[in-house]
Amino acid sequence: MVTIELTPDEPSTSSAEVQKKQRSKSAGATDVHSSDSERHSRRDDDDWETASEGEDAEGRPNGATASTSEVLTESFEDALTEEEQKQRALLQANAAKAEGNTLYGAGKYEEALDRYRNALETAPEHDETNEIRSMCHSNSAACFFQMACYKEAVQESTKALELNPTYVKALVRRAQSHEKLDNLDEALADYTKVLELDPGNKQCRANALRLEPIVAERREKLKEEMIGKLKDLGNNILGKFGMSVDNFKAVKDPNTGSYSISFQR
Repeated sequence: MVTIELTPDEPSTSSAEVQKKQRSKSAGATDVHSSDSERHSRRDDDDWETASEGEDAEGRPNGATASTSEVLTESFEDALTEEEQKQRALLQANAAKAEGNTLYGAGKYEEALDRYRNALETAPEHDETNEIRSMCHSNSAACFFQMACYKEAVQESTKALELNPTYVKALVRRAQSHEKLDNLDEALADYTKVLELDPGNKQCRANALRLEPIVAERREKLKEEMIGKLKDLGNNILGKFGMSVDNFKAVKDPNTGSYSISFQR
């Protein structure tokens, strides 16, 4: 018979007791694993609820996803240089203007106005776009004129001329609109400016010749009205002293062209 001696630090245990201890350790390990799993699960649940209250990890609202086309568009825009973006905007503005011209030709003036507005909103404000912007303003004026909105037509024509002071079409449209509003002095001034830029414009010459005597007559009438009002004012003041403006006579010097005032009773 073999005898196994054990050191005092290790108590004697039977095989059954050893197996019982092993099962106890295994059960303890399982409990620890279960507790860790529950803690991870609770943490995961907490994170999910926090995310559900606002936005996802990429800053989008819950349930929202960026479409492939949106991502590609943003990437494309970022890749363009400033000059390329200007050229792209100019092409889009020209396309909108062309659509407006087609609609204008079809008599759809309000729809044409929308296209010209789109073109103006698309084309950035800088020297390279002054031409198309002035054309869109002038075309908008044409739409307003056809719609009998003459005040708006004057405003749009003026905007076109601010960008291009020698734009003959815009001058003609503003002159026609002024005439419709009975602003004959302004209309004549615009027709005269057109003739300076385009002496061969027969229609504008005819309009200017037609308006000149009317404007001259109006100016003379206005001058007489102003003189009449000044005389009334003078008589009111001089009447307090027993006089009137008729006591004063203006005599023109034929040599110098100046006037002298003489008093007569």
